Amino acid sequence: MCVEAVCCSCRCLSNKHQQDRRRQTDTDLHDGKHTDVPPRVKENFILTGYRFPNYSLSDCLLSAFRPTNETGNFWTHFLPVFIFLYYFVEVFGLEGAPHSDSPFFYPLWNYFIGVFCLLMASSMAHLLNSMSLVVREVCFFVDYGTISAYTVGSSLAYYYYIHPRAGIVETAEHNGSHMDLKYEPAGAPASFYAMPEFTMFFETFYIPSACVVAIICVLSCCNTRQKWRQHRYIIRTLVFLLPFIISSTPVFYRLLSRSPYATTSSSFAASTTMPTFFFRHCLWLLVSAVFNISKLPERLAPGRFDIWGHSHQWFHCCTFLSILDELYMIKAEVMAILLSPTLLLPPAAPSPLPGPTIASTYGVMLLLQTTIVSIIVWFSRQANSIYGPQIVQLAKEHAKTHLKCH
Repeated sequence: MCVEAVCCSCRCLSNKHQQDRRRQTDTDLHDGKHTDVPPRVKENFILTGYRFPNYSLSDCLLSAFRPTNETGNFWTHFLPVFIFLYYFVEVFGLEGAPHSDSPFFYPLWNYFIGVFCLLMASSMAHLLNSMSLVVREVCFFVDYGTISAYTVGSSLAYYYYIHPRAGIVETAEHNGSHMDLKYEPAGAPASFYAMPEFTMFFETFYIPSACVVAIICVLSCCNTRQKWRQHRYIIRTLVFLLPFIISSTPVFYRLLSRSPYATTSSSFAASTTMPTFFFRHCLWLLVSAVFNISKLPERLAPGRFDIWGHSHQWFHCCTFLSILDELYMIKAEVMAILLSPTLLLPPAAPSPLPGPTIASTYGVMLLLQTTIVSIIVWFSRQANSIYGPQIVQLAKEHAKTHLKCH
């Protein structure tokens, strides 16, 4: 009888202990207030839903299904990965499209790499940043790096598909798609895209400029996590305005020039949607910048939008919509090229753009990514020297606070 009573008592204590641990875990996972976490973790006008930066990997993964202030940030860039993939693969089913591993699609695959890495790095950064203060810094360094790499992926696609002379070749075959040339009469008005002063920039400096600007963006954004903290959101937003301007130069060039396609061709009809998609792309970027800088709507009602509906989630939604319209724009131009148009070129037109190669696409992206990784490693070491010694102290303080609460 005594033994059974003792065993029963032990089981009751064990069950109570397990229940207490479950309650403690639930509280730690989604009930943190802004007063319970280090200043580094706090976000303006967000009062609850914080995760203390001592989570295990499994805790972080589990938090994707719990109401924290990072839950929406994760899903608003993780789910779009699959939406983007769905629309991306449609390109390979276009009329006249070569095989997916054709050199014609090298720039498009680099664009895909840029978008995929951006969305995955962003979602994982928001999901895993509560493992420690150091991991938090590294997560967002990687996030900034993938955003910069994405701008170069876009530049490659713009250069090879949207530039007025993109896809123009002298031979009958080019990467699996037929292209014809037709020169305008000598007395015809010179087309805007025949201006020789632009030729040197596009063929020699455009892609290198996009890469240099991308590196500057990584350095600037990573630096805002250690300096310029007060104006970090404004700086990060404005910094990425520069790569947008540089990368979009072929689009501006195309909008200001005459279409290279005959007005009666199906290619001309396909390419007419490009300006609409580009303007929508710009609009979504502008709206996302407003959300990122203004911190609306949580600024108007602190604490009300802690879990769902705060500005960073709207920022994510708008940036993805801008990417989707960008994809539509690129697809329209790819379709125009694949429809085998008769291209109208003035007598003084520059030579055709060289076709994509492994070196000019994957090679460029690999070199850029290597440089970005080096920058991230350097800033990560700096972050470790700053926040590494604080990890043990923060854990002790959190444990004391938790004991007082119980």
